[in-house]
Amino acid sequence: MQLAKEVKYLIHKEILLEWRSKYTINGVLLYMVSTIFTCYLSFVSLGDKLIWNALFWVIMLFSSINGVSKSFLQETKGQQLYSYILASPAAVLISKTFYNTLLMILLTTVALGFYVMVFDTFTPPDLVMYYFAVILGSISFSTVFTMVSAIASKAGNGGMLMAILSFPIIIPVLILLIRLAKNAVDGLPWDTSYDEIGMLVIVNVMTVAASLILFPYLWRD
Repeated sequence: MQLAKEVKYLIHKEILLEWRSKYTINGVLLYMVSTIFTCYLSFVSLGDKLIWNALFWVIMLFSSINGVSKSFLQETKGQQLYSYILASPAAVLISKTFYNTLLMILLTTVALGFYVMVFDTFTPPDLVMYYFAVILGSISFSTVFTMVSAIASKAGNGGMLMAILSFPIIIPVLILLIRLAKNAVDGLPWDTSYDEIGMLVIVNVMTVAASLILFPYLWRD
């Protein structure tokens, strides 16, 4: 019960701080929109569905890195000390992960709508499944990058360290997401995607579990 109260308070704090500055959400949204528009100016149209799918996930990957990495890296020592006194390490990690997930779902929903509108030469036959893959991708990127951001924030040159640590973890996740999205692009039935969905759920559960085990040791430093 105490953990739930701490998580609720910390999520409220994150939303309040973001609402006041709007630094992260505006920055990532501008990055997504400008990248999509730049790709449109470069390619004009994307008739090939495989290129259409791959390009979208490349944009989502780098947008997620820019958005989620700031969760720990941009915090000052004073803010970290305040959170350390206020709540338990598990509450801090859960609140950060939950907030980053909500943020990425919001941003990727806007990005997908803008992407479909700009590259209107192709639309996935099963747009519901594709959006479901985007939701799973937002959750997966948030859990992985939140954990890596927490580790990188405790070391020098956090931005470089985050890129190195996240690469071997995010590549298998990205492969699963592209396969799941490709099934939606090909218009395949949902039962052909159960393996990818199950693997993504397992990866997310394992990532969160490992984060909850390791983060308290990092938080004490």
